[in-house]
Amino acid sequence: MVQVLLHAFLAVFMIFCLMAVGYGLGLLGWLTSSEKKFLSRYVINIAVPMNAVVGMLNNVGHDQLVKLGWMFCVPLIGISVCLLFSTAAARILRLPKKRQGIFTAMAFLSNTLFIGLPLSTELFGEEAVPYVMVYYFGSSIYTQTAAVLLMEHAGDAAPEVHTPGQFLKDIFTKPPILGCITAVLLLVFDLHPPVLFMHFAEYLSATLTPLALMYSGFVIYELGIRNIRFEKGILPMLVFRLIVSPLICWGFCRLFGVTGLAEKVFIVEAALPVVTQITVMAGVYGADEKYAADGTILSTLGIFITIPLLMLLLG
Repeated sequence: MVQVLLHAFLAVFMIFCLMAVGYGLGLLGWLTSSEKKFLSRYVINIAVPMNAVVGMLNNVGHDQLVKLGWMFCVPLIGISVCLLFSTAAARILRLPKKRQGIFTAMAFLSNTLFIGLPLSTELFGEEAVPYVMVYYFGSSIYTQTAAVLLMEHAGDAAPEVHTPGQFLKDIFTKPPILGCITAVLLLVFDLHPPVLFMHFAEYLSATLTPLALMYSGFVIYELGIRNIRFEKGILPMLVFRLIVSPLICWGFCRLFGVTGLAEKVFIVEAALPVVTQITVMAGVYGADEKYAADGTILSTLGIFITIPLLMLLLG
């Protein structure tokens, strides 16, 4: 028990150390908005797709694809239930219009990519990557659909006209999703890329964890850790995001018979901080950007406590 708790604490501590590098680079002025844009583009467009290909091909066999498809029901349905509950909670709390949509989005969506992927690989090893990608696929669908609509409703900007085709394009043109699809197709047809390509992909994949976490640390620097406040609704959101959400995920894992490493990865992915895009979207659509920033920072700090305890429960 002590060993499990120590391992989880050290994993989260390492995550925070790497984030602190990004925060420190921001303080020194070495990392600015220009470099931040590069890091974001590199991680999303190159490092994550390569990580998806390497992780899937090295850890998933041809015969396991159907099982992975069945597991996809857990994040897809679990996140839907979280959306319904968080929407109801926002109405019960009677939050202002500019905060209702933000509260809902923060409560039901987790940071599965920039924090979730590095944290899961730190906790469970490279074997966790396929399950992280399955969860990310489900989360991405809601980020590009429900989250956008919630931000539009909360903001002052004129709402855009969205068609089903645009939503599908936004989801299926994302490089991480394309990386997953490529890996799945290679597995379906039992194709093996050249060894030289796999070595190349592994080198690029290895850059994901440090750069993604430095990016997250710089985002916290930009948001301003000194200015955070426990505004109305923040504490209930933290409870929902860090405690209730993984409980819902655990229930659906049991319902669909998802056990072992996949179950642990899904539950950890459901227990992560607020996804950083919420703050960006709030600013774009004229919603309460400061409220979103408070939730992002506090939920990120909160996992230092909740993830070790969660790992202790998971064993």
